Amino acid sequence: MTDTFKEDNSVCMNAKPMDTGSKDAISFLPEEVLGKILSLIPTKQAASTSVLAKKWRYLFRLVHNLDFDDSDLLQPEEGQQERDVMRESFRNFVDRTLALQCASPIKKFSLRCGIHMASELACVGRWICNAVERGVLELDISIQTFYKFVMNSETGVVEQPADAKYGELFLPPEVWKSKTLVKLTLGTRTTLGKLPPDVSLPALKSLCIDSIFFEYEDLCYVLLPGCPVLEELVLRYKSYEGFPYCISSRTIKKLSVHYDCEFAIGTISGMSFDAPSLVSLDYSDYALAEYAQVNLESLVEARLDLRYTKNVERLDVSGLIKGICNIETLHLSPDSVDVSFPKICLSLKTLKSLDILEVCVCVFPGDFSMC
Repeated sequence: MTDTFKEDNSVCMNAKPMDTGSKDAISFLPEEVLGKILSLIPTKQAASTSVLAKKWRYLFRLVHNLDFDDSDLLQPEEGQQERDVMRESFRNFVDRTLALQCASPIKKFSLRCGIHMASELACVGRWICNAVERGVLELDISIQTFYKFVMNSETGVVEQPADAKYGELFLPPEVWKSKTLVKLTLGTRTTLGKLPPDVSLPALKSLCIDSIFFEYEDLCYVLLPGCPVLEELVLRYKSYEGFPYCISSRTIKKLSVHYDCEFAIGTISGMSFDAPSLVSLDYSDYALAEYAQVNLESLVEARLDLRYTKNVERLDVSGLIKGICNIETLHLSPDSVDVSFPKICLSLKTLKSLDILEVCVCVFPGDFSMC
């Protein structure tokens, strides 16, 4: 028998290549490996392998990560008629893909698309419900609503259809009752409508909200109380009013709040944080007139990026500074130094645990994340 390797581990010139016959080499891999490979490529390409042979149709059921994005099909330069056709093609593709997988388990489901007619909400709800019923662990939903305006034949006025409520996205009730969901991401620039009062997400540990309007303070009084093991909360609001000004959770350990809505500051008098288990805080916002309640007794590290705005006549961040008196590490952006440094100096005696005070000199003005 001819050795494949010499003693010095170099390959022999007369080593015989593997005889795979007429079959391709990848078909010899275990099905579990093939399923993982398919999960690493775009969903559109992974789904296309199902037409190769019956085996590959079965293998596609082993793909546990699905990512649907209508921007892969829609191009800005296309005409309205072409875009309508492509949107229908996208809906058909999602339906066929989910049908191919039958009821196989799913780990991550991502959906990014626009809704141009109220009737399209039914499709979105059906897809999301399918993922939840299959025990999805991560749900990433980014929906933008654009309803078509039509001309009223009686008045001649261009208006929205009677059944359309601009910007509203109603998720199926199954989402708020998922027993498997671990991570939930929702966006962008829309409203969920009134949440059901009995939200129950017993496994949810990470929640990311990107410019979602909550009615009647549903975030703090309905959604967060329904997440008993939530550890991480991310809130991003850019040029979109309706951001939460009261954040309350007994369980979260990591909180990121990034607000950039100066035009709406006039309607918000202050901000409150009630998170006794919080360890890490990343807070970027315009400094407000009041921080009435700041309960952060377990806080260890904070990053503050507070900016001036002419919409607040008399800002006062003393409540925030007093509320982080147990902190060990504090990072300040240049704007935060201007806003809060005098208050910090006056509070140094109360900041007894402070070991590190880092003042960032940013080379990217306005972007504290680059520090």
